[in-house]
Amino acid sequence: MANIISDETIEYVGILAKLELSDEEKEQAKKDIGRMLDYVDKLNELDTSGVEPMSHVFPVSNVFREDVVTNGDEHEATLKNAPAAKEQSFMVPKTVE
Repeated sequence: MANIISDETIEYVGILAKLELSDEEKEQAKKDIGRMLDYVDKLNELDTSGVEPMSHVFPVSNVFREDVVTNGDEHEATLKNAPAAKEQSFMVPKTVE
């Protein structure tokens, strides 16, 4: 096992995960994390030069349509449906002298 995990690292991970680990659990966690890191090191040895990077294992296409206006600007036709407005005379307040 090339990856040695320190006690401080396990303490820090426990704090981040809000876990209270016993001494036995801390030792087991050190071993488990070490094995995981060893496996990642083994994966890094693979030749992936001919493998195209991808973000998903299945072919994914954009399912959203283009945002295209289909009905145009019909504000004049909409305003024809509104009732006619009456002209209102507004009272202008007198200025106090």
